[in-house]
Amino acid sequence: MLSTANTANTATAVTAAANPAAAATPADAVAANPATDLAALTRADFPLLADQACLGQPLIYLDHAATSQKPKAVLEALQRYYSHDNANVHRGAHQLSARATDAFEGARDKTARFVGAATPREIVFTRNASEAINLVARSWGDAFLRPGDEIVLTVMEHHSNLVPWQQLAARTGARLRHAGLTASGELDLEDLRAQINERTRLVSVVQISNTLGCHNPIGAISELTHAAGALLLVDACQSLPHLPVNVQSLGADFLVGSSHKLCGPTGMGFLWAREALLEVMPPFLGGGEMIQDVYLDHSTWAELPHKFEAGTPAIGEAVGMGAAIDYLNALGLDRIHAWEQRLTAHLFQRLQAVDGLRVLGPTPQEQPDRGALAAFVVEGLHANDISALLDASGICIRSGHHCTQPLHRHYGISGSARASLSFTTTLEEIDRFAEELVSSVAFLREHG
Repeated sequence: MLSTANTANTATAVTAAANPAAAATPADAVAANPATDLAALTRADFPLLADQACLGQPLIYLDHAATSQKPKAVLEALQRYYSHDNANVHRGAHQLSARATDAFEGARDKTARFVGAATPREIVFTRNASEAINLVARSWGDAFLRPGDEIVLTVMEHHSNLVPWQQLAARTGARLRHAGLTASGELDLEDLRAQINERTRLVSVVQISNTLGCHNPIGAISELTHAAGALLLVDACQSLPHLPVNVQSLGADFLVGSSHKLCGPTGMGFLWAREALLEVMPPFLGGGEMIQDVYLDHSTWAELPHKFEAGTPAIGEAVGMGAAIDYLNALGLDRIHAWEQRLTAHLFQRLQAVDGLRVLGPTPQEQPDRGALAAFVVEGLHANDISALLDASGICIRSGHHCTQPLHRHYGISGSARASLSFTTTLEEIDRFAEELVSSVAFLREHG
């Protein structure tokens, strides 16, 4: 098992196990053997993946874009916190509170290093990425947007990166603009360029689409955004678990992430923002913990990042997310990305052989660093029927609009099926999924 207790030793051990001839660092192992089978190294760490489905069939989980499975290191960190360190943070002088505070703030330190933040003060803990986006909309947006200001989005955005801006526009009189797609299902950068102008105040875009799987060119988007004097928010939920992400090199001003897609607990996420921005933004929620002094008629605010964290936080969940980050770091995001690229190429190869099936978004040939997922439609069949038949065979995929209804309307469809992968996925699981998919399609066509 990949322990969180000694990340440096763990990383070396995992590297050596994957490639004994490699040098002592994960990066050297990637260069020497980019096709390292991480599933063989890690599956024993994930108890749920050993479960059986109905009728005793092996359970195949291909819904990682919706939520990730949790390794033993995360489950044990949660158990250890609640069994030995459970107390409220920041407020107590006793030893339990001190240990809980150290663990909670330690998770903030890990998150800051994970995304390349300049300081842990730039990490605000939230319930999820949706709340993090709402925080920016309610705090920065309400304070600084005026009628006629513009927010630029794309048609591929998750509802969490659409609805808060719609609400903000309704409150402030700001306008929304939306960049479109290329024929291959990638962001149309020229259309984005045309949408950005002197009235643009914010560009908010996903790094990897949860439906198209396309990897958006955040560096180029950052240049366009900042040249117009606007700010850039990046939704990194689908990128953080799969490849290295550094906010400094991205050129972002805000970035949001979600624990439950990072092998961590649900109910936990974070906002990263430049410290200078957080300093001028007003608090999002009021209550305990986010204050410095409270009088009967007014209050003053705590220092960063606490002025944005009202009330008792999700302490155990933060600790669990920290353990998940340790686990991913021990594996190495470069190695995760390399293995998932191999898996994704194999998935597309198998799907392209299914008669009448069309995958949304670019192929690995068109965009080699695309996300490890495939949303697809099969001519004449409903995605929910396909998903239900696969579930009867013990294979878990997603069907529906994946919280991207405008994107599906763009394609003239009501929904799609989606298989999404992780470093724990095996080539054999993809083969069995493809075989059962062919069988399900044949059955539905015969009995349709």
